[in-house]
Amino acid sequence: MADKPRAIFEEVKPGEPVRGRAPVTGGIDRGGQGARGLVRVWLMVLFALVMVMIVVGGMTRLTDSGLSITEWAPISGALPPMNAADWEREFAAYQQTTEYREQNAGMSLAEFKSIYWWEWGHRQLGRVIGLVWALGFAGLLVAGKMPRGWTGRLLVLGALGGLQGAVGWWMVASGLEEGMFDVASYRLAVHLGLAFAIFGLIAWFCFRLGRPSADLLQARRAGEPKLFSMSTGLMHAAFLQILLGALVAGIDAGRNYPSWPLMDGGLVPADVFGLEPLWRNFFENPGLVQFMHRMVGYLVFAFGIVVWLRARRSGNHATRFAFNAVLAMLLVQMALGVLTVLYAAPVTLAILHQLGAVLLWVLILRGRFLARYPLPQSVRGARR
Repeated sequence: MADKPRAIFEEVKPGEPVRGRAPVTGGIDRGGQGARGLVRVWLMVLFALVMVMIVVGGMTRLTDSGLSITEWAPISGALPPMNAADWEREFAAYQQTTEYREQNAGMSLAEFKSIYWWEWGHRQLGRVIGLVWALGFAGLLVAGKMPRGWTGRLLVLGALGGLQGAVGWWMVASGLEEGMFDVASYRLAVHLGLAFAIFGLIAWFCFRLGRPSADLLQARRAGEPKLFSMSTGLMHAAFLQILLGALVAGIDAGRNYPSWPLMDGGLVPADVFGLEPLWRNFFENPGLVQFMHRMVGYLVFAFGIVVWLRARRSGNHATRFAFNAVLAMLLVQMALGVLTVLYAAPVTLAILHQLGAVLLWVLILRGRFLARYPLPQSVRGARR
């Protein structure tokens, strides 16, 4: 016989089984949330690929390889030269550039191949990243595994990746213009800045997907708004310093003024406004560009200490540890910057300095995330 419905105030006797369907808990993490782990793994693959992309991009710039491929062919360019005739055609196109005529005249085909492979590898990594994003995104949609609320975010990520490819060619095209020896430094800064923005967005998404939605909602109530605000400021300051680093790399300003803490015997180098019109000095004057990079570096370091001192007052052990890591990496990055200057930016030190910027960027984002969404801890683990 079917169970009779209970009256709303009917008493349930101890030990008597409860009729009907058992209540379902954890509703906030149901409905498309079960694929969060899968999406996070996919994003971590993209994270690793973008980090490699940034490093390879740095090597491409440091080896003056960026203008070795003179056309943008997103599809056909996936295949490198396959025979001697193809190599001769690519080399002949490069020989028409100002960079070859003024800087690399007499370069052999073997020397050309060494720079060609850096640029081709850089572009190929971009294609791989785009393919990994497209396959992952389409697969999640087709399988119905897209977490609720994440379709738009992940679509924006793919759109930024596509924009980055267009910006990359916009940058290269500037160096192929008559009279240009390198790409325009401000375009290089836009290209690198967008790469770090994409990298940071992937990292933030990975942090969020690493914890259930319910945990994040609860954690935010225990967040530290002041520390979050300060770490946001540090993030912006670090991003500005990254852009200035791109300007330094764009005009090889790091190979000028190999002394520290002074520049050419003074705090400010001579003739920092020697170019006309005035605005060009902020992008093309090696003395002024390196001076700005140094000064903002000092400001980031000083502000980083202020944020760290504020983080020491946090009652959450994981949050304090995250900002300890930020301060440690700031020290390492400052030391790498000084060594890069003193040794006139050799390739090894310069690429380590760029890799240091990548690690520092992620650590700042991690500290910022924990300031907003602190990890749960026992009362014993809290600072009294």
